[in-house]
Amino acid sequence: MKKTINLLGILFLLILMSCDTAKKEYYVFTSFHEPADAGLRLLYSEDGMHWDSIPGIWLKPEIGKHKVMRDPSMVRKPDGTYHLVWTSSWNGDLGFGYANTKDLIHWSEQQFIPVMQNEPTTINTWAPEIYYDDEKDEFIVVWASCIPGRFERGVEDENNNHRLYYITTKDFKTISETKLFYDPGFSVIDAVIVKRDKNDYVLVHKDNTRPNRNLKVAFSDSPTGPYSAASDAFTDTFIEGPAVVKLGDEYWIYFDAYREKIYGAVKTKDFITFTDATQNISIPKLHKHGTIFKAPASVVDKLLKK
Repeated sequence: MKKTINLLGILFLLILMSCDTAKKEYYVFTSFHEPADAGLRLLYSEDGMHWDSIPGIWLKPEIGKHKVMRDPSMVRKPDGTYHLVWTSSWNGDLGFGYANTKDLIHWSEQQFIPVMQNEPTTINTWAPEIYYDDEKDEFIVVWASCIPGRFERGVEDENNNHRLYYITTKDFKTISETKLFYDPGFSVIDAVIVKRDKNDYVLVHKDNTRPNRNLKVAFSDSPTGPYSAASDAFTDTFIEGPAVVKLGDEYWIYFDAYREKIYGAVKTKDFITFTDATQNISIPKLHKHGTIFKAPASVVDKLLKK
């Protein structure tokens, strides 16, 4: 009898351990290394603060004028599919790259999404950021483009006077018309949509004007805006590529401090008061900016074994 009870106890513990493993998730950070022609790299973390590389190149860019993969932005839908968009050229492209995967190993055919084809004078299509709207079950993709002469020049050259644009889509087959997303009155790039609650959204973005080159926020009751005027900067200058992750009751904003050649971070509970958290994070060298999402431990373990 005791032997039977012991065996049942061991079986119960094994089932519990199996359930814990099935539920476990890692934070995953999309990445690239300069000159960005190799392809998609990935980092992973258990706590969202201390990161390690997942060795290897997980998707080599095959589309675009320059065939690069910069600013890789990924989101995971509730059905477990991962959707990736990226900058495919420094300039000359009227769109961005797209692909999807179920396991981060085997990918769909790469597509070029020509979102600026109706604006042939467009200089570039930079840093597409993908956001999944769980209320409408659709994707929003926001990017920065410069159309010379379209907006008041300000301090920037006509070829560096960016504004944010967007499309919506459910499947990347049928895509909405391109619309202006945000015009803060200055050159703006690198936008990240953060949902805090229903009808409560924050837009983290880069003021790309000289001498600022820093990060700001704006607020809206809808993911597609309209957004408020930009806040004061909450970072130093020469900052780009924000990525936002919620850890507990705080939002951590990672960023590429490219002049210092380091990765930095701040944390906030309200996007009004920010605390420097750079000393609390560790990021592998050469990592360049992407986005952060969660993936099951089973998926990450397969990547590490491969």
